Amino acid sequence: MFFRTTFPKPGRIPRPRRSLRVLVIAATALATAAVTVPPTAADGPAPPRTEIRAGSGALSATIRYTEYGLPHITARDYAGLGFGTGYAQAADQVCVLADGFATVRAERSRHFGADARPDGSLADTRTNLTSDLLFQGLRDSGTASKLLDRPAPAGPGPQVRELMRGWVRGYNTWLARNTVTDPACRGRAWVRPVSVHDLALVAHALHATAGQQMLAEGIVGAAPPPPGAAAGATAGPAPHPERTARAARDLVERARGTMGSNAVAFHGSTTANGRGLLIGNPHYPWQGGRRFWQAHQTIPGELDVAGATLVASPIVNIGYNRHVAWSHTVSTGTPLTLHRLTLDPGDPTVHLVDGRPERMKKRTVTVRVRGGAPVTRTQWWTRYGPVVTEADGLPVPWTRTHAYALGDPNAAQLRFYATSLAFGKARDTDGVLAALRRTQGLPWVNTVAADSRGGSLFTQSQILPRITDDLAARCLTPLGQATYPSAGLAVLDGSRAACTPGRDPGALQPGVFGPGRMPTLKNAPYAANSNDSAWLAHPDRPLRGYPRVFGDIDAPRSLRTRGGIEDLTALAGRGGLRIADAQRHQFANRAPAGGLAAADLARACAALPGGHATATDGTRVDISAACPALRAWDRTTDTGSRGALLFDRLWRRLTDRVPEERLWKVPFSPADPVRTPHTLDTDLPEVARALADTVRELRSMGAKPDARWGEHHFSERGGTRIPVHGGAHRLGVWNMMEGRWDPAAGGYAEIRHGTSHLQAVTWNGTGCPVARTLLAYGQSSDPTSPHSHDQTRLLSAKKWVTPRFCEKDILASPALRTLTVREDR
Repeated sequence: MFFRTTFPKPGRIPRPRRSLRVLVIAATALATAAVTVPPTAADGPAPPRTEIRAGSGALSATIRYTEYGLPHITARDYAGLGFGTGYAQAADQVCVLADGFATVRAERSRHFGADARPDGSLADTRTNLTSDLLFQGLRDSGTASKLLDRPAPAGPGPQVRELMRGWVRGYNTWLARNTVTDPACRGRAWVRPVSVHDLALVAHALHATAGQQMLAEGIVGAAPPPPGAAAGATAGPAPHPERTARAARDLVERARGTMGSNAVAFHGSTTANGRGLLIGNPHYPWQGGRRFWQAHQTIPGELDVAGATLVASPIVNIGYNRHVAWSHTVSTGTPLTLHRLTLDPGDPTVHLVDGRPERMKKRTVTVRVRGGAPVTRTQWWTRYGPVVTEADGLPVPWTRTHAYALGDPNAAQLRFYATSLAFGKARDTDGVLAALRRTQGLPWVNTVAADSRGGSLFTQSQILPRITDDLAARCLTPLGQATYPSAGLAVLDGSRAACTPGRDPGALQPGVFGPGRMPTLKNAPYAANSNDSAWLAHPDRPLRGYPRVFGDIDAPRSLRTRGGIEDLTALAGRGGLRIADAQRHQFANRAPAGGLAAADLARACAALPGGHATATDGTRVDISAACPALRAWDRTTDTGSRGALLFDRLWRRLTDRVPEERLWKVPFSPADPVRTPHTLDTDLPEVARALADTVRELRSMGAKPDARWGEHHFSERGGTRIPVHGGAHRLGVWNMMEGRWDPAAGGYAEIRHGTSHLQAVTWNGTGCPVARTLLAYGQSSDPTSPHSHDQTRLLSAKKWVTPRFCEKDILASPALRTLTVREDR
């Protein structure tokens, strides 16, 4: 509790009395939904209205589509809501979903070849074979189904189980009633019905993304030393502290490598009407199994929530209702531990705990491979978790004397959907906190929320191993003494039971922190996070006192955090904020790196003798045209911004080659964390070399130094290049976009990850939330769908969708079309 900061709750804002007309509309929603309304031409052809005869126990739902293919799903119970959600998701995302189910069924090698590489959505593996071996082991153990079946609160609870049961039946019903049109999986054998066990495995992989699934190669590849090996065989030299610390940072950063986010909640004291205002801006992959999908889910009298789900999720994960809105940001908490095992001298598959032997559990796993014999491998598990022998360069060999086991508390829980469901029912930010205390299901994210009463909230309430300062002092191994201070990764002495993470009061599972230990900031003028630690959720209200496993304190912030604090502080200080201010901020595309360095680089460029610089390979390059381009650049990454491409490529080279502590003349100061470090050291020889290399690179691809950003930063849809604004994390751009660099294709030829599901939400006292949303890559992954890139064009033009939440607005949609689905039982 010592790091919780709270400010006075704003006064309760009187709610307008509901009119009789609104109550009548709500009561007749389902009946109205049964009427089929023709779609507009722009909305594309409507799918056939399907009436499936109901049998005993049949599920049903009504799906009403409005602009941009957004579904409003209504059912009478949770199973029915899951049914409608699974059906509608399949219609938009069947190939992405089927690919994920092939993964968790351990069938990738059988269908796609053992050596091909999966997209990494569900496990970070280099080959399909490794992926299959990991998931077959999980299937054989029944881990996910056992977690799903646990009674609440340790398990997800009956409502989530009903949602998942219904989702599976909805997905299977869609497959039975429709023909796949997406060429990615049309006619493929791996597109087939699924089970609740399959869906639970997808959920389990999501929970363990930043732990067990990330170290899949090390789990599958772990093998004891051969008989007769010397005691120190394969141990290698003693770990180098600096290299080990860097490897640990790389490991935990990899967990966030393709996922990030911004979110800010403005308190009512800063807004025009005294109500809260939220911007949610997750930065997730644009392709594959971590896509978002938009939905509005309703069970009359029970649940009414809109927002976005991750594909294969049966419930809105980021969203809003009539009272509260929330978003998540990927946290700096380190959700995994390593445990050094002391082995029995006579058997390397037996380890000692307090001198007593414990035999490892042997899992023999077999998978089918296309064009070859089945492959069988063995995995080894301990009381702490699986043995690993690969962890991004960390020295974790399995020798005759020691091995390392991975601890991941999120691989032992399946409550994320329970938390999401509870958020959907919350009535204010206090209700969000209560939901977190009750369900404790968030695996690797923070929560930022605002409410209609004016409240704001940031909290790092997530499942983390209980590594207290005392435990670290007593139990870190020499390896852990390098990894824990640098990255929050604890390497504990697994030979002592006293070095097992303990259990906090109120925690729903052993080995994790309880809800009273979470860094929390309530009702500050604003609360924000851009994937740095909780420390500066508001710069004037710093959070301190949390253990290192949560994140760092008094350490340099990213340029995205620094730029965000500058802009958000200015907005809050100005006051009178409206939703349009949130929209303008989201797409301002200011590049703080440019503000810090572009002018200095332009001067350094102009000072080079004869307008030439020497490239890395010794070639003399004419860089004279780059100097005015850097000077004239507007310091944004708007699509029309000239000079942004030059600076982007130059800045990437420079920051790759020069460590941050050498890059700036004025170093970081904890007393001035937003403005330091600063003043680029342009005397560094790397500056001229990077400039020469960049100019030559752009010249080779036919790009001028002052080329427009959108000409070389785009998404190609249907053979058309759609310019995309926004920029890279290392530039500090709030509207983060990470593109795939391909000079032969014209530059950043596709967005890999970045701004995905956007929501700006506030309230106005009418009972209907005021929201603006955007799904950057479109609602459907099927390129034949009109909704595969319609919202991408909106993104390019800096336009948003005004979603329909209240019944009167849904009924007024000119694009309204209705689908009533019933299960045949």
